[in-house]
Amino acid sequence: MKVERSSIADVLLLEPKVFGDARGFFFESYNRKTFVQATGLDVDFVQDNHSRSSKNVLRGLHYQLRQPQGKLVRVTAGEIWDVVVDLRRDSASFGRWTAVTLSAEARRMLWVPAGFAHGFLVVSDQAEVQYKTTDYYAPEHERTLLWNDPALAIPWPLAGEPLLADKDRRGTPLAAADTFD
Repeated sequence: MKVERSSIADVLLLEPKVFGDARGFFFESYNRKTFVQATGLDVDFVQDNHSRSSKNVLRGLHYQLRQPQGKLVRVTAGEIWDVVVDLRRDSASFGRWTAVTLSAEARRMLWVPAGFAHGFLVVSDQAEVQYKTTDYYAPEHERTLLWNDPALAIPWPLAGEPLLADKDRRGTPLAAADTFD
């Protein structure tokens, strides 16, 4: 597995070894031992999530204040533009964001540590996103950072208006957001 640091050092882009031939391909999407060796992180994943969305669906930017979740994100169909925002007040990169394109074709995965808001925009006709989490979903602790906060100035590659859930439309700007100490 190849590991590449993003512009925020704790956010990692992982590229698994893919074995392909005339029949198709095979790769381990997750192997704890390989993950630990490649990243130096030994985390316990407790939940797997799977979403399917149409073009221009924007999900996020979500995080949980208590029970924060680390996420290992991959795309199994289509393509997304994946964004994370550092909400750890004691971090040198607090309030900064980084983004990567994830696709089923490239098979790369993104490690999003706890303490970050996470969201994505579907840029293909449809996309299926699967991600492992290090803690359980806790709606009472969920927060949403405003996806189009001018203070963040995230240049979402939109084709028109995004399709948003109500909670995403009503997100909180960074200046007023609950953050991690």
